[in-house]
Amino acid sequence: MNARDVLERLQRGEIDIDRAERLLRLDFLESIGGHTVFDHAREMRRGIPEIIFGETKSPEVVGEIVMRAIGDRDVILISRARREHFEEVVRRLGEEHVRYDERARTVIINKRAVQRPRGVIGIMTAGSSDIAVAEEAKTVAEAMGCRVITAYDVGVAALHRLLDPLKMMIDEGVDCIIVVAGMEGALATVVSGLVDVPVIGVPTSVGYGHGGRGEAALMGMLQTCSPGLVVVNIDNGVAAGATAALISIRSRRG
Repeated sequence: MNARDVLERLQRGEIDIDRAERLLRLDFLESIGGHTVFDHAREMRRGIPEIIFGETKSPEVVGEIVMRAIGDRDVILISRARREHFEEVVRRLGEEHVRYDERARTVIINKRAVQRPRGVIGIMTAGSSDIAVAEEAKTVAEAMGCRVITAYDVGVAALHRLLDPLKMMIDEGVDCIIVVAGMEGALATVVSGLVDVPVIGVPTSVGYGHGGRGEAALMGMLQTCSPGLVVVNIDNGVAAGATAALISIRSRRG
């Protein structure tokens, strides 16, 4: 919930002015269990739902953070999540609004009613090994209210695979395209050179030997000769999805 959401809910009479003031005020930090300082106003400032990084946290810590965070929120994501994170959240909240996307390694807690999409983005991968990172980006963008069009396994090793899905994305009016690629990462530059929308490159840790683990892909994308391509860190689907959604939503705001 961002500031605009709070004001719209107040205007519709869904909350009273005291509730709106509490949601908008600046005393937003809360200490949780001696292990977390939680920023209750971050979503309101940023327009990005709360995303809890689960990889290095125990299920108990994740569950405790979720229980403190869920009160004023419709959507919470747990990234790099394991099934035990999902099971702990279900134990505390029940199953109704909680699901686990194993491919994206993300737990999604979503109490929001189905809404009209606020933006449209495209996501492409060079290979099928890059799909997990792409799905992570997709999950974040969808949680922010965007419609996501995907095209997987369309890398430069067989470049003709790219043309039809890229044309379809442009015809659908995407505002931004995320390109997820490992190995040498060339697909991001190719796509950027063919379209008039921002492209976000996501190098992945697919690859081995010299320049492996995403290093060559990252360096190749950073050294792009195509203006309009920006790059996030290796395997950072969360950042790519959030940034693409912010671009798309902002570009469509009347």
